[in-house]
Amino acid sequence: MSSNLVKGTAILTVGLFLSKALGLLYLIPLYAIVGEENIPLYQYAYVPYNIALAIAISGAPLAISKYVSKYNELGDYATGRKLLKSGMLVMAITGLVSFITLYLLAEPIAKLVHSSDDQTFSVDDVAGVIRWVSYALLAVPLMSIVRGFLQGYQKFEPTSVSQLVEQIVRIIVVLVGAFIVVNVLDGSPKTAVNFAVFAAFIGALAGLVVLFKYWKSYKPELDHLLANSPPASDVSFKEMYTEVFAYILPFVLVGVINPLYQFVDMITFNKAMSSIGFAEVTETYLGMLNLLTHKFVMIPVMVATGFSMALIPVITSYYVKKDQIGITRSLDQTFQIMLYLTVPMVIGIIILSDELYQTLYSKSTVGSEILASYAPVAILFGLYTVTAAILQGIDRHKWIIFTSLLGLFFKLVLNIPLIKMFETNGAILATSIGYTVAVGINLAIIIKVLHYRSRMVFRRLILIGILNAIMFLVVTFTLKGLTVISPVDGKMQSILYILICATVGAAIYGYLSLKTGLAQKLFGERLTRFTKKLGF
Repeated sequence: MSSNLVKGTAILTVGLFLSKALGLLYLIPLYAIVGEENIPLYQYAYVPYNIALAIAISGAPLAISKYVSKYNELGDYATGRKLLKSGMLVMAITGLVSFITLYLLAEPIAKLVHSSDDQTFSVDDVAGVIRWVSYALLAVPLMSIVRGFLQGYQKFEPTSVSQLVEQIVRIIVVLVGAFIVVNVLDGSPKTAVNFAVFAAFIGALAGLVVLFKYWKSYKPELDHLLANSPPASDVSFKEMYTEVFAYILPFVLVGVINPLYQFVDMITFNKAMSSIGFAEVTETYLGMLNLLTHKFVMIPVMVATGFSMALIPVITSYYVKKDQIGITRSLDQTFQIMLYLTVPMVIGIIILSDELYQTLYSKSTVGSEILASYAPVAILFGLYTVTAAILQGIDRHKWIIFTSLLGLFFKLVLNIPLIKMFETNGAILATSIGYTVAVGINLAIIIKVLHYRSRMVFRRLILIGILNAIMFLVVTFTLKGLTVISPVDGKMQSILYILICATVGAAIYGYLSLKTGLAQKLFGERLTRFTKKLGF
């Protein structure tokens, strides 16, 4: 079972990483096709779509897999199949309701976004892209229940492969469609963006086809188990869905909170910027904040939490057994690994913000400054995800709701005044304050409930800080030396400087981590055996 879990986690993590990486890379050609001035229209569609999607399916695969797995362990395969059959109908209805709701709310949302006639996009432009992306909600919820059902049988490959195929097909349709609209049909970039967001629906259909093929291949095995199963347990549909939704609800808010922060920016940013005389550029800046730089910022979050989240079930187990030593050791490792991985990546993004932004998009002083300012918030995003997961593991779901909504309240209240004071950095500061409030209270609850005290982790975090400070100085001087020899001129030179600086940074950080023994203590015996051969 443990080997299956490790294998399954690896499959899901690799699939998610590839999917997210593609989600960043395809913006490069799309940006080139539609231009910097039109790319913000793309994010107007995806922020409300991500909220609707999170509400419609967030946590559903995990909740369904837990439910199916629970009854499978009892030899009751019929109850899981009962959930699948009824769940397909429920998810179809959920998807339809979500689609209709988002479609009808498109114009009201667009009116919230539009605050000045000097803006690039009209109410009809914004409402149009929201309506086009809403069609994807008809298909995506159906995928979630099939993925969850198969995961309940320890079959993780369908989820990973379908996510990857969904993303690949969507990106192909986005880029080919946008190119044809602009360069072959001589259509407007706005029309190309409408087609690009509709590609989410086509990608979802491709994901469904992949899941259907997996279902056909697994069906004989699943039917054999079902034939030898006792009749479905005497669980009413009400009891079944009460249990499933009890699993889902804590994940909904965690899944939707980041899009909600972006939505606050979406409905307040233009109004605040217009009021201080930036109406003509406000949508370009918002696109940089909510789409172009946000994709960068989420990379260290994804990598760090991918490692640390694997430790959360262990914490839950220790909590149930009231093993205080195990709890402390697991929390120590979780926080250390998360910060050990996140902080150097954040520092790298800050130092190389000009080169990174120019490589992926185009040279932009404003864009690179936003990226450098936004990058540190990745640490808060990661801490929020980890602390919320720990609270879920110890059944403190109400606190997750409270702290998340309190942080969102601070973001909503502070966003406009801070934007008026600091422009785009004001929105970033409001996000930082909101997440700091949520993370701070989450940590306080964890410390109180789990009696968590650790001087060792405090010392280790200081060591991580020192190693990162040394790396920061070395990489900064490396970049300055390169630019003195030859200032950055074009994308190829930016890529070269990124590769050189990243290699130097990784080498310095890795060497110091091994020399101090930090890496060995964090990543265990296998690394220790390997490093001994190298003389560390």
